[in-house]
Amino acid sequence: MHTINLFSKTVLSVSMLMMSAGAMAQNGADHHAEMAAAAAQPDQVQMMPDTAHAMMDHSQHHAEAPVQNQSQAQAEEQKPAAEHQGHDHRKEHGGQVYAVTSFDNKWLVNEDGDGVLKSELETRIGTDENKVFIKIHADQQESDAAEWDAKLLYSRMISDFWDAQIGARYRSEKMKLDHGQSDTEEHVDAVLGLHGMAPYFFETDAYLFAGADSYSGFSLETERDLLLTQKLIVQPYLNLDAVFSDESKYAKKTGLSHVTAGLETRYEISKRVMPYIDIAYAYDKGRDETAWQAATGSEHGWIYGAGIRFKF
Repeated sequence: MHTINLFSKTVLSVSMLMMSAGAMAQNGADHHAEMAAAAAQPDQVQMMPDTAHAMMDHSQHHAEAPVQNQSQAQAEEQKPAAEHQGHDHRKEHGGQVYAVTSFDNKWLVNEDGDGVLKSELETRIGTDENKVFIKIHADQQESDAAEWDAKLLYSRMISDFWDAQIGARYRSEKMKLDHGQSDTEEHVDAVLGLHGMAPYFFETDAYLFAGADSYSGFSLETERDLLLTQKLIVQPYLNLDAVFSDESKYAKKTGLSHVTAGLETRYEISKRVMPYIDIAYAYDKGRDETAWQAATGSEHGWIYGAGIRFKF
């Protein structure tokens, strides 16, 4: 019995010892786990701000990228705009200076066989808005009576189709008197007028004149091109002169002084060389009686001829 009791106590002691060792082992494992967790936790805490900062930088980069691209696009758009503002576009929009000259020379004969040589020279220099016109017109009669005038005009665009013009006209008239004598009368007149395109594409020049010897008058020239082909062109035209007042030595009668209505048919060999034929009906009222001349009657009838026009 004693032996059995001793064996039982021994087994109970061993069991209790093993249970104590297991508990201690469990406590040691838990302690090591807590130490590992404690050791790992500062790293995690230290890494979290770095990771968050990296993530914030990455998101900020993605957020700033569209803004940067948008700013770059705006800069690219503003750069051509700045270049556009700094570039002078007048040359592309009618601001360039150009010069055009036309010379017209024709010979006309009336029903009585009397001829007259008419010559016209016109030069325009400037831009679409501001131009200078030089116009010279000369008539040389077979009877040696001749007249010519020259206009110097400043032209300013006032609408899409019209220019207002102001300037001066010099005119000279060589009169054939009795007994083979001749005399020349010269005048300078102020000019105010319009140049442009009337309705239905009639190119028009209308001028008012005022000068010495109580002279005042008006002139109108209008014409329109009708294309039969690209080179064959018919041009109806109307030229008239009116005298409101004239007290000069060789004064013309007041009223409608001269009218020419005609039809010109030209063939454009090129835009620089254009021969043509001309037929027209002309009316001239004549001259008034003064101390230096006798009154003359009116003349009217058909005139016809040919000419050539150059443009350069």
